[in-house]
Amino acid sequence: MLEKKEHNYEKAVLVGVITQHQDEDKLQEYMDELEFLAYTAGATVDKRFTQKLTQPDSRTFIGSGKAQEIREYVKEHEIGTVIFDDELSPSQLKNLERELEVKILDRTNLILDIFAQRATTSYARTQVELAQYQYLLPRLTRMWTHLERQKGGIGMRGPGETEIETDRRIIRDRISLLKDKLKTIDKQMATQRNNRGKVVRVALVGYTNVGKSTLMNALSKSEVFAENKLFATLDTTVRKVVIGNLPFLLTDTVGFIRKLPTQLVESFKSTLDEVREADLLIHVVDISHESFEDHIDSVNQILMEINAHQKPMIMVFNKIDDFSYEKKDEDDLTPSSRKNISLEEWKNTWMAKSKYPTVFISALTKENFPEMKRMIYDEVMKIHISRFPYNDFLFEYFDNDEEENNHKE
Repeated sequence: MLEKKEHNYEKAVLVGVITQHQDEDKLQEYMDELEFLAYTAGATVDKRFTQKLTQPDSRTFIGSGKAQEIREYVKEHEIGTVIFDDELSPSQLKNLERELEVKILDRTNLILDIFAQRATTSYARTQVELAQYQYLLPRLTRMWTHLERQKGGIGMRGPGETEIETDRRIIRDRISLLKDKLKTIDKQMATQRNNRGKVVRVALVGYTNVGKSTLMNALSKSEVFAENKLFATLDTTVRKVVIGNLPFLLTDTVGFIRKLPTQLVESFKSTLDEVREADLLIHVVDISHESFEDHIDSVNQILMEINAHQKPMIMVFNKIDDFSYEKKDEDDLTPSSRKNISLEEWKNTWMAKSKYPTVFISALTKENFPEMKRMIYDEVMKIHISRFPYNDFLFEYFDNDEEENNHKE
């Protein structure tokens, strides 16, 4: 199921709806993200279609007129894929494929496809395969078009059992097998975590593509894979880091995303265990992204779901080298928008009142790294002293000037 293939970029169109719960601006943000997801998966977006609906159509998600418009466009421009921004029901997928006569994907399927491409270790591949089977199970009537006739017999099939029922049973058995396999690996990983000794554990968390792996490389001087695409990191990576005289373990975790498929949250439970069992979280935020506040909310929501929201945390606003804003003229009396807020002004908003230590950096250029390192050092030191009060191998100081000199070298 998870054969790795080189992607030829295929042409696709995107479809989203404006509803009472999702206005035009919010839809635009989601569609931008969906386009980046499509690019990461190996598709180029030819056009976007949007429609205003009180609620999505139960039969085809979009109205019949919009479906006809999309059908004519994909036929004329030889588009092979139509991608919907929301998860479609099995019947909606079936009806849309029949009407549009092209491959239909929804956001969940697209994210699963990216995860399948990115999974490199046996563990990650098992997690993704489980999520894929859980997604496919209710959609077998759409996928298995050859399974229509009754087949009696002995052996695997019971008398009168249809092939579709047989395949459902095979997939349920496979899901059960994968869950058992993950339980075994989870136990091994829990043992590994317990064997890491008395070192404080720090986990990098954040939205996908905010620069966690780049920051990991800069802090640990390692070569964790980093790329300007979504979900570049699927496997948990742990490195020993020493700041000043203080050692700790730093973990790079899978990035979060809005509308994260529930199948993935479930199958990546043990990857998220690294976050759940960390002593300190470093929440990395892409300050250059116009929706970074929404990203923070999405990450906090998932942290709450896995019961990790009350841990000590440092807010690291990354990519200040990429940040830009539109300065208003002094005689411009129009109301200011988010685009007119400078970095200094952002620092004096809610960020100044945050209950967490906050720092603004560039993981790429290492700007403000000494300040961030000092912050991490102080927080790790607090945890270390409270846990091991009689450990005397630590010094009483952290030489910030020395750190800066080492950084310049």
